[in-house]
Amino acid sequence: MISHILMVRPVNFGFNEQTAGSNAFQKNGEQTNVQQKAVLEFDAFVEILRANGVDVTVVNDTAEPHTPDSIFPNNWISFHEDGSVFLYPMQAENRRLERKVFNTIKEVFDAKQVYDLSYFEQQNQFLEGTGSLVLDRKNKLAYACISPRTNLEVIAEFCKLSGYKTVPFHATDENGKAIYHTNVLMAIGDRFAVICLDSISDYAEKTLVKEALQKSGKEIVAISFAQMNAFAGNMLQLESKSGESLLVMSETAFLSLKEAQIKALEKYCKLVHSPLNTIETNGGGSARCMMAEVFLPVKTASQKA
Repeated sequence: MISHILMVRPVNFGFNEQTAGSNAFQKNGEQTNVQQKAVLEFDAFVEILRANGVDVTVVNDTAEPHTPDSIFPNNWISFHEDGSVFLYPMQAENRRLERKVFNTIKEVFDAKQVYDLSYFEQQNQFLEGTGSLVLDRKNKLAYACISPRTNLEVIAEFCKLSGYKTVPFHATDENGKAIYHTNVLMAIGDRFAVICLDSISDYAEKTLVKEALQKSGKEIVAISFAQMNAFAGNMLQLESKSGESLLVMSETAFLSLKEAQIKALEKYCKLVHSPLNTIETNGGGSARCMMAEVFLPVKTASQKA
């Protein structure tokens, strides 16, 4: 687990037309003061995380070029325990521009190796970070629901470079539409997994996923389609600086949970939640999407010089 995360503070957040075709969670709803409301939600979320002992590094987005989804950095970058950093190929052209803040990030953290997979964009093959891949870091397993944004060939390259094994499957929502990112239907903790098993219709694939989770010692906490649509799969386990285990989610996700599910999760973690309604509605992503776990040391003053 990790007590240090990276978050990107938006400057021009809003509904992204380029991603709406494959993201059924996005809704082009309220248009009034969306950026201002998103920033209020973002800042309140950061404060809640810090109050619970999480080390949060905030990088500010830039006004140009326009990147309406910059608040979700976990899709284009991931950090790893061996000091490596991965950059990922993004389907939407304006999401590719989010990598503009990478130079700022490199000034803060000491990376040993950068693996840039963005060249797959030229082949129209995509893998959107820890949105596409839900990583069991301890057991080196990468769960991935295959979709237009999650390509098997790119996953194979990631696994070759990182030493992970993939657990691939297909998942659809209740309308039969492919679920665009794996991290909206499942979250993996050290001893538990939250997952919408109903979304995996193929019996063999569902069995593969369940067995992989159970063999790695996870208690499965199943959620419904309705709970998945409330972002109850979009959670992230963190550790406070004092060593307390935290499970971070949005208020919407928390309110969707049943008492038995809360009790099951509270065996392992303190549940931490924050209201993210504007971000969820317009962006189609939630708490987990806003956090990129950082396993790299912070650069010293002499390294920055």
